[in-house]
Amino acid sequence: MAKIKIEPANGKLGILLPGLGAVSTTFIAGVMLARKKKLLPIGSLTQMQTIRLGKRDEKRAPLIKDFVPLANLSDLEFAAWDIFPDNAYEAAIKAGVLSKEHLDIVKDELEKIRPMTAVFDKSFIKNINGPNVKTGKNKLELANQLREDIRNFKKEKNLSRMVVVWCASTESYMEKQPVHESIEAFEKGLAESHPMISPSMIYAYAAIMEGVPYTNGSPQLTLDIPALADLARQKGVPIAGKDFKTGQTLVKTAIAPMFKARMLGVRGWFSTNILGNRDGLVLDDAGSFKSKEISKKSSLEYIFQPGMYPELYKGMYHKVRIEYYPPKNDDKEGWDNIDIFGWMGYPMQLKINFLCKDSILAAPIVLDLALFMDLAQRAGMRGMQEWLSFYFKAPMHAPLLYPEHDLFIQHMKLKNTLRYLMGEGMITHLGIEYYDYWGTGKE
Repeated sequence: MAKIKIEPANGKLGILLPGLGAVSTTFIAGVMLARKKKLLPIGSLTQMQTIRLGKRDEKRAPLIKDFVPLANLSDLEFAAWDIFPDNAYEAAIKAGVLSKEHLDIVKDELEKIRPMTAVFDKSFIKNINGPNVKTGKNKLELANQLREDIRNFKKEKNLSRMVVVWCASTESYMEKQPVHESIEAFEKGLAESHPMISPSMIYAYAAIMEGVPYTNGSPQLTLDIPALADLARQKGVPIAGKDFKTGQTLVKTAIAPMFKARMLGVRGWFSTNILGNRDGLVLDDAGSFKSKEISKKSSLEYIFQPGMYPELYKGMYHKVRIEYYPPKNDDKEGWDNIDIFGWMGYPMQLKINFLCKDSILAAPIVLDLALFMDLAQRAGMRGMQEWLSFYFKAPMHAPLLYPEHDLFIQHMKLKNTLRYLMGEGMITHLGIEYYDYWGTGKE
């Protein structure tokens, strides 16, 4: 198999983050601590996972970071936009995810990261507000200000490449409108400050126009509109999303395939969460919650395929709840009650209580996506990157396909894509050549 030509990861990679809250500061501080060898980047496939090459008896299993040409942690530079003016150290202290003991090790570096003024629209995020925002005569001017920020960051840090990863709050639910159907309509809408063009769309437009890969870590409508998807293909820019797969949905996309693999039926799945960070406050608004609810509910329908297995999954009742509870801060707690049935229809139950730190689960996702999106661009992969579905609750996909939600299929797809890029054979796990099922003729 021919190896894809991939440009080397020479020079520095800039990572631009809309949102300098709990996720971004946990990610940045964690990378800084990892490259000082103070803590391990646990949860990151790019840094800690191996990839099998060839047959099992060949025993070739390098680390992913040693197999594909990724940027080194030492070559990463960070910048962010936020509606609050706190530097990264101050924001990390307020987020309360990492200990002050650990943050103080990299305090000087964190304090140098001061957020640029953000594009913000109260109609899309209702429960928070801040003073550190851009002003302009229209949304096109705001987009141009973002483009200037991107260019200035590249020049100031002498970067060779950049990526953008959205780590800001969830915007209100919105369905596609005529203004989203073409880049001509979208740019006209920017000039006219169309109310259905969100801040996240403005960031995505600015990044793509600057030739910078863009990843959407929240569930709102952003990249999945024809205008931006077409623009990304035209500009040769990778895009990916949406909504980081962290806590409860990570569990769902691992447990649901188990039920389906064993042909166990499901009558109902009730999921509820309590969390108290800024994300929880934002999701206390009905519009933002609807964006998240649709993202969190979509996985089971596609995994179970009730049209194909009506006796097992048709009419399954699925409820998702998220409640804002300030004492929890970033320590999210999720409960799942699953009513299942097995042989002859006899009922059973599975109950899951997951106490997690959302930002601890999200930070390695941000790192992996930044490095893989940079790899994709250097490999000439433009448009939506479905092979990165592993990291998302509502993965983007080609219009004629259904999205793949099964965590293990997603994982295999990711690794096989890396093998393909490097000219290695795909892994099928057949292994039939090791067994003398039909005899060799030599008995």
